[in-house]
This record gives sequence, structure tokens and C-alpha cells, in this order.
Amino acid sequence: MNTGKVAVSGWLLRPVTWHGWAALGAVLVAAVVRVGLRGPDGGMDNAIVVRAAEAWLEGRSPYADRHFLYLPGAVLAAVPQALLPQSVVRFLVPAGVTGSLVFGWGCALRIYGVPWRSRFAVLGLLALAVGFAPFGHLVQLGNWTVASAAALPLALLLVCRGRWVAAGLVIGAAVAVKPLLAPVVLLFVFARRWRGLGGAVLVPALVSAVAALAMPDPAGFFTRTLPFLLRGDDRFVRLYEASPAAVLPRLGVPQGAATLLALVAAGAGVWCAWRRWRGGGGSREARVVETAVMLMLAAFLVSRPSYDHYLLVVVPLLLAGALVPGAVARGPWFWLALVPQVPGFAWPWLEPGTRRAFKDSLTLCVLAFTVARSGLRPSVASLDGAEPPEAVESPVPVSRGAF
Repeated sequence: MNTGKVAVSGWLLRPVTWHGWAALGAVLVAAVVRVGLRGPDGGMDNAIVVRAAEAWLEGRSPYADRHFLYLPGAVLAAVPQALLPQSVVRFLVPAGVTGSLVFGWGCALRIYGVPWRSRFAVLGLLALAVGFAPFGHLVQLGNWTVASAAALPLALLLVCRGRWVAAGLVIGAAVAVKPLLAPVVLLFVFARRWRGLGGAVLVPALVSAVAALAMPDPAGFFTRTLPFLLRGDDRFVRLYEASPAAVLPRLGVPQGAATLLALVAAGAGVWCAWRRWRGGGGSREARVVETAVMLMLAAFLVSRPSYDHYLLVVVPLLLAGALVPGAVARGPWFWLALVPQVPGFAWPWLEPGTRRAFKDSLTLCVLAFTVARSGLRPSVASLDGAEPPEAVESPVPVSRGAF
């Protein structure tokens, strides 16, 4: 791994002492216990999915609850929770969410060959846990976004190692639970990896079809959930949406104009992702990560809903590359984008929880702008749109002792 051989990078790559592990363990365990003691259901968002599974077990339609926004496969995935006692679920869910975030961070580090025993690995995860508000929100809510936060780094690690089919299966499995990673299928289109694309598309399609056949309302996702998502007319949900299409109308912008602006921004984001892929530049790991992250941010700009914890799908991937010269995380705009997400700081006029969406939208837009700039870097190689052979067949150089 090329870190510029600077003293700071060298210090960060050295093994951490037991003090660092103790501090990190204390923070993560405390977060799990805190959530487990505060609620009996493992988090409000997790409870929605569990109730859907309970409804299915009782012969009712899971989609009767309009806040259940997942594909049918999520219902079957939540059945084990529905059968467990609440005394177990209340601690098991936050522990599972935290463990999945740790796994995703480990995969993101391995993309760049950063040892998981290094100071950077421990301090980076500690910074996310205590200095990035969406981390705590996701653990507290138990939202199934965590599946995407764990699956995307793993899939991109597989892509960097040339295992496109395996990466497609990982993406497909995550989409089968929650369709958050659907925009990443464009990465397979950019790279012309059709077998990987087939895995990413066929897995959720087959899982959803089989699960839907077991539902009393097989088409419930299309007849109830999809229209709800397209309308975005839930007044309670709208207060927490970070998409400009939801935030700008709260500032007096007409809904039509806000939606059009968000669509234009999303389209520009996809174009920047394509430019980043076509242009090459930097390391192959940065090229893969930044293209995928830009696709996700473009979707977040226009999707309804779009919440703050969606940022955990992309921010750890960018942060893990901070030791690589030219990385997005080395620029000032990356850190400025994260300032509104510092927990414990009261912003004027934004103290009520329902106004948090303004901070989240600012972070989303600035982060999208920051990553988009990487797609406009001058090309260092002329590419035909397909992955260069060396970036497909050669494994990522991983430091000794890496995760």
C-alpha cells in the first residue's frame, strides 16, 4: 500500500496497544447495552420488520403497515427474531448492528491493505462510533440499512480482487433484504461484467418471487409500498428525509422544482461516476470505491426516503482510504461535510429532532459534491470502459496481518 511514506501514516499503520482495543470495546459494548436497556424491541425500525414477520406468521399481509418498505425477502429474514423472546432480541439486534458495522469497516480497510490491528483501524472505527452521529442512530434504530453497510465494502473488496460474480451475489443478497444497493448495479454495467450483473439482479428477483408466493398479498410491495415511496406523502417520515426533494419544500421551494433539481443533481452524479470509471486515475481501489460511492450518493439525492444513517453505507469506505495519496478523505471538503454530524453540538435553530434533516441534507450534498470532483480529475490513462486486466486479475496487495 502506498501511503506516501510519511511519518504520520507510518505511525497510524503500526499495531495498536491493548489500551486502544479496550477503549474501542468499551464504547461499542456501552452502545449495545444502552440500546438494549432503553427498549424491548431492538430499535424502532427493526420492530417494523419484526411486526411484518409476525403478521405473516399470523396469516396477514406484512404490507398492511405502510412503514414496512422492504422486499418480501426481508419478511422471511425477520422470522427468527419474531420467534425469539424480547429479552434476547433487545440486546441481540444492537449487537448485530454493531458487529455488522465493524465487519464493513474491516472490509473497507482490507480494500486498501490497511492492517486491522493498526492504530488507524482502531482509531477510525472509534471516530465513527463517537464522532459520527448516524452511527449511533443506526444502532439505536436497528435499521436494516446495516445489511447494505456491511455488504457494499465486501462486494467492492471482491471487485478489487477480480471476483465480479461473487460481488454480484453479495449485492444481490443485500438487495433481496433491502433494495438500498440497487444503484451499484450500474458499476457492473460500466465494467461490462454481465455475469456479475446477472447475479446482482437474479438473486433478489428469485428471492422476492419465492417469498412473495408465500405471502397472502403477493403483489403487496408493488400495490402498496411502491406507490407510497413514489408519493412520499407521509408527513412524519418527511420530517426526517435528507433528500433535497424533501428538504427544499420545507424551505419554501415548490415541490416540482425541488424534485427536478434533485433529479438533475442525481443525473449529474451518475455522469460523474461514469467519468470516474472511464478516467481511471489514482489506484484501482480508489477508482472502484469512488465510482460505487458516487452512484450511491446520486441515488440518495433523489430517493424518497433518504435518511442520515444511509451515509454509513459510503462514509466508512471513503474514510478507510484516508492514508492513500489523492483520496477523497484527504481533502478539506470531506471533513467539512461531516461537521454537521458531530454529536452533542447544538446548532442554532436546528435543535428539534425534526429539523435534523437540514443538517443531514447539507452533509449529503457537500459529500456528493466532494466525491463528484474526483470523477472530473484528468485521466491518466485511456480506457475503453472495461476494467484493465491488471485491475481484474491481480489481487489487492494486503499488508501482513491485515483483516
